[in-house]
Amino acid sequence: MLQNLGLLGLFIGCALSATIVPFSSEPLLAGALLLDYNKWIVVLVATIGNTLGGMVSFLLGWLCKWEWIEKYLKIEQATLEKTHAKISRYGLCAGLFTWLPFVGDVIAISMGLIRLNPWMTCMLMFIGKLARYILVTGIINLF
Repeated sequence: MLQNLGLLGLFIGCALSATIVPFSSEPLLAGALLLDYNKWIVVLVATIGNTLGGMVSFLLGWLCKWEWIEKYLKIEQATLEKTHAKISRYGLCAGLFTWLPFVGDVIAISMGLIRLNPWMTCMLMFIGKLARYILVTGIINLF
């Protein structure tokens, strides 16, 4: 369905994949590249969408209580505490790693829980996701 929406589908899919919705955005990126869209536009659209999704996860952490996240998002307290400890150690730089599979959402939520600066979080999240999509695009272009 998303493939029929072109770049809008890429944006929506990348945004959703950076939330608690469990799927990967790389196949969407590959599909957009195969459709001969400009690779830099594809990378930018994917990055903006994925950053928006990451900030939604950040906002969930900002607005919710630990108990709610554990109960409704099914993220265990131990996982949150472990991630929280690492984020407290590395601070805003953790935003660079919100693109990581499985733990990226937890990182974003935890950053919101401890109320890190949203503007700096967004900027570092964008940089990390941009680097990832540039790397993935380069790898896809090898084939």
